[in-house]
Amino acid sequence: MNFKWVEQPVLKGVQRTEFYWEGAPGTGAKIASALRGWEHLRYEVTEDASAGNDGGRWMHTPDLGIYYAQTDAVGNTVIPEDRLRYAMDVAGSNALELHRELRLALGQAWDDELEAFRHASSDNQVVWLHKVG
Repeated sequence: MNFKWVEQPVLKGVQRTEFYWEGAPGTGAKIASALRGWEHLRYEVTEDASAGNDGGRWMHTPDLGIYYAQTDAVGNTVIPEDRLRYAMDVAGSNALELHRELRLALGQAWDDELEAFRHASSDNQVVWLHKVG
């Protein structure tokens, strides 16, 4: 398998590639595990939900390490009940702490860091839909 690597403007000397794949449920975890050993790599692996199987999303940055979340049929992050209860217990009545815990549970720091890299291609064409229906 050959990847097409291209320059991207976010970090000088850094390249990017995208790869669309299809595979059996659990393939996303195998891909993310294989990439995990590359410490300086930023990556995002998304496995769509399928009949009888949840989806998943793995994000990695050198500074933050790896983040995993279950996703539903339309790609939303699913936060398990016990994680929500933990966030509420840790935060108590402190709304700012609850906000921090929920951002952590959603992987917001990973999203924030990776966002610039997601669109860092001169070939990337974004189509904005202004009116639907």
